[in-house]
Amino acid sequence: MTASTEEPLLATYPEANTLRMERVLTGPIERVWQYLTDAELRGKWLAAGPMELRAGGRVEMTWANDTLSPLPDEVPEKQVGARSSMQGTVVACDPPRMIRYEWQIGVDATEVTFELSPAGENVLLRLTHRRVTVPATLQGVSIGWQSHLDVLADVLEGKTPRPFWKNFTALKERYTVLLAGK
Repeated sequence: MTASTEEPLLATYPEANTLRMERVLTGPIERVWQYLTDAELRGKWLAAGPMELRAGGRVEMTWANDTLSPLPDEVPEKQVGARSSMQGTVVACDPPRMIRYEWQIGVDATEVTFELSPAGENVLLRLTHRRVTVPATLQGVSIGWQSHLDVLADVLEGKTPRPFWKNFTALKERYTVLLAGK
C-alpha cells in the first residue's frame, strides 16, 4: 500500500518554520502513548531508543526505516541498511496527553510536540514540528513524518505496515508541489 492521490497530505504550515499534522488513530489513548514513548513500540513505526519521560530527560532515537515493513520496498540505494541516530532533550511531558522534545537537524535546534486527545473511541494525534528554517529540511521532515504516521496508523489498526520508502517516494512529489509556494 502506498500513498495515492486520493489520500490527503497531512501537513499544514500554521506559521513560519512550523509544520503541523493531525491524524485520528485507533485508541485507546494509553496505547497510542505507549507507541510514542516506549522504545520497542516506537521502533515499529518511527525510531527505537530510550526516552526519559520528564522535563530535562534524554531522548535517543535510531531510525531503521527499511525494517518497518515486511513487504517488499524500493529502498533508495543510499538508504539500504542505513541507520541514523539523534539525541535530544525532553522539554515537557504530561502522560498520556503530551510530550515535547528538542533535537538538532542540521543548523536547526528543532522542537517536536505530540499531543493526544480523545476522539470518540479513537485518538486525535497532533504533531507540531517547530523551528525548521531550511526549506529542504522542512520538505524532508514533512514527507518523513507523514510516512511514519502512515506506518503508525497501520500498526495500530493491526495491518501489515506499508513499505516506508515506497510511501516516502510517492509523497515526495506531492510535498514538493505543496511547498513550492511557501
